[in-house]
Parts: sequence; structure tokens; C-alpha cells
Amino acid sequence: GDSHTNAHLTQYDTAHGRFPGEVNVDGEYMVVNGDRIHVLNERDPASLPWGDMGIDVVLECTGIFASKDKASLHLEAGAKKVIISAPGGYGVDATIVYGVNHNVLKASDTVISNASCTTNCLALLVKPINEKIGIENGLMTTIHSYTNDQVLTDVYHTDLRRARSATSSMIPTKTGAAAAIGLVIPELNGKLDGFAVRVPTINVSLVDLTFTASRDTTVEEINAIMKEAADGKVQGYSEAPLVSVDFNHTSTTSNFDASLTRVTNGNLVKVCSWYDNEWGFSNRMIDTTIALMNAKD
Repeated sequence: GDSHTNAHLTQYDTAHGRFPGEVNVDGEYMVVNGDRIHVLNERDPASLPWGDMGIDVVLECTGIFASKDKASLHLEAGAKKVIISAPGGYGVDATIVYGVNHNVLKASDTVISNASCTTNCLALLVKPINEKIGIENGLMTTIHSYTNDQVLTDVYHTDLRRARSATSSMIPTKTGAAAAIGLVIPELNGKLDGFAVRVPTINVSLVDLTFTASRDTTVEEINAIMKEAADGKVQGYSEAPLVSVDFNHTSTTSNFDASLTRVTNGNLVKVCSWYDNEWGFSNRMIDTTIALMNAKD
């Protein structure tokens, strides 16, 4: 888009409120707190002037160039590295959830995926539980706020459910978040699956995971494990009876809700974790960028 529109959308955001800094426009540049950002409009990534601009890392957030081959067009344009803000499949150099496996990054990696907001939340939820108790298999539902891939009123869409008004229904749809967990935590490859239910809220989502534990456990043990794992940066923990709006603009990737933990027959477990699918994931894109630039071979 143009610099004026981008500046306006930076200043005023429906979900996150007003930007506290100074935003101005200078021709093709958006000036944020004195930093000049060149606003470009180009359909073909290979035609972007990354080489001339000395770009180190491109954050590929269009959702269109979400594979190594397509994202590599940015490399052709002169960028040194690309981070895809979506699942990139098995072709990318690495799929990263910061706080779970960012230590696998190498300096030689050129195109990586930051997975999805849901995979990020789920990975931080299952990692400590799998390490301390073990997960045999599980099914996840993400109760997810609607996104730009949906429509305001009924209109054509290749997914017949997403063709329905996002503001009027709970809409079941597919997600690869659970299946993709094996790209981040290999020992859980093939053990998790699930789907999404899109709901008429603008932001914040909830991962609801039911799994078979490798041994008997209790609500108290599960909650203690997650409380210990909470570092306040990527993993949060709450015992309060909160609702989705309470997690709006929360930068932690995954916010465990201890009040919703359930255990039956010793090894059938339900756990839930909230996440700001916009702000939390955006913060992790920045963290992953820094980790990639600091990576060693």
C-alpha cells in the first residue's frame, strides 16, 4: 500500500489502540519516531531493490510466498535471509518457535519459517508437559478470532465454510498447526492433529488440547509443570478466571490457563492456553530475526 495509508493504520489500530509514538509521511517514506521507512509496492519479490538497500532480513508476511522456492525470490532481489510468517513445510531450512527450538538456527540458514501463531502457542504448551510426563497422542482445537482470509458477508471462497460471514457464525475450518508440531518438536511428529473454530472476535485465540499422557498425572502436577515453565517472555501462566479480551496486546506467545486443566482416569488430560495471535506472534518474529542474525554454524 501507499505511505499515507500505512502511516494511518500504524497510528490507529482497532485491536491494539493508538500508537504511542510519532508517525509522519515524507513522500514514499513513512517516518516513525524519526526512523525513515521506505514504502514499496511491488507484486514480484524478485524485482524489489533489496540489494541496493542493503537488506539483511526480509520478513515475508504476505501469506503468498510461503515456501522456500517462493520466498527465495527475495534472495534473488538481494536480501541475505528470509523469515516466513507462516508454516513453510519441509522445504525451508528450519521451522522455528522461539523459546522452543531457536537454538537450532545456523548462520548458513537462508529461508526459515516462524511457523504460525497457533503452532507457537501449542509448542510452548506441549514442550514442558512432554518432557516431564510424555504425550502419547492428542487432538487440538484452536478457538480462533477471525482473520483477513475470511469475509464480512457471504461470498465465494474455496473453503465453503470460510465463504460464510465471519461476524455471524462460529466457523470450523482446517489448521495445520497441530500437524506442524513435528517440525518443531520431532518426538511429537505424527502424534497431534486438530482443527480450528473461527469465532466473531477481532483478536486473541485459545488452544484447547486433549491428550493421552504417557503415565498417570494430576491437575496439580500439570499446573505445577506449566507454572515452572512460565518465564514471562514467551510463556505466561494464570489462575484467574480471565476471558479473551484480557489477553489483548499480550506479548507472551502462550498464556496457560490453570483454571481450565482437567484430568480423567489418570492419563486423559485437557489443557488450555490463550494467545494474542497478532501481537504475540509479531513479537516472536522480531525475536527470531535477532536469533537468526546471531546464529553460528
